[in-house]
Amino acid sequence: MAVAQAQTMGTPERYSAAAVDMNRGGANTIEIAVDRWSTDAQRDKLMSVMMDKGPEKLLDALQDMPRMGYFRAPGNLGWDIHFARKVAQPDGGERVVLITDRRIGFREAVNQPRSIDYPFTVIELRLNRDGEGEGKMSLATKIIADKENNIVTLENYDISPVMLNNVKREKTSR
Repeated sequence: MAVAQAQTMGTPERYSAAAVDMNRGGANTIEIAVDRWSTDAQRDKLMSVMMDKGPEKLLDALQDMPRMGYFRAPGNLGWDIHFARKVAQPDGGERVVLITDRRIGFREAVNQPRSIDYPFTVIELRLNRDGEGEGKMSLATKIIADKENNIVTLENYDISPVMLNNVKREKTSR
């Protein structure tokens, strides 16, 4: 029962990281707040939509999910996170996966450049038992269904990520 509860509303978590854009050379601090964690049912629904209907319908289903938290750089507006999962690792650490729809501005929506095909933002954190670690963030990625292996893959995730260094789980008052 405790495991099910942890994945439904869960314990709110806050993270900070130094974000380094490997393509443009910029760096900034980001903060991530998870107010609640996605349920198994929500995960299963998104996987089913992706496998049965494809990435366009996955985007619609993701946008229909409730807000799980946000991420932002200081001084900037935040992005709502619509999917948040935390998975315990055998070494006592954890893997955190956050997915949301990418902001698409008016000009991009009207002109329909190639970037319109990359509507998702994905963040992955890998933390040790002390709540410290590293991660990757892809601000614009395409999610692809691998039906043969029943998994999803991310286009260009290994090639052009924003590296997240000095990731830390922040102490929160409960």
